[in-house]
Amino acid sequence: MTVDELNRLDNGRARAEFLRCCGSTRWAAAMTDARPFEHIGAMQARGDEIWRALRSSDWLEAFAAHPKIGERRAVSAWSAGEQAGMQSAADDVRSRIERLNGEYETRFGYIFIVCATGKAPGEMLALLETRIANQPDIELPLAAEEQRKITALRLAKLVDQQT
Repeated sequence: MTVDELNRLDNGRARAEFLRCCGSTRWAAAMTDARPFEHIGAMQARGDEIWRALRSSDWLEAFAAHPKIGERRAVSAWSAGEQAGMQSAADDVRSRIERLNGEYETRFGYIFIVCATGKAPGEMLALLETRIANQPDIELPLAAEEQRKITALRLAKLVDQQT
């Protein structure tokens, strides 16, 4: 679909398309209301503005829409593609990620979020090992920034670059 086609969708369909990019219902509704967009860059910039203005509860809602890093089930084809690097993960790296995912979720109350696109399993493990030591007030904004990056990439996937 193009940006122009997205602009012309009825509100319900547009909201559903934006929810594919980010699991926050408040973000998807605000993006629907922000239309029309001139081009992908304008749409991504507005998405960033809306994301940064949301509450932490909205961020947590978005996080919950993701599979855990290394989880064998994928919530969507986009998630599977984003975590494609995990296909080559050695068993010990996969096991460590799975264990630390659980510890991270227990510590923070939400899953470990990282923009996995283009990252190798060892790189994701290193990020997880580093971030699990953060204080909660430091970690939540870091996780939100990773979600923002994921959302920007998904918006680009949603629309063709030719508007």
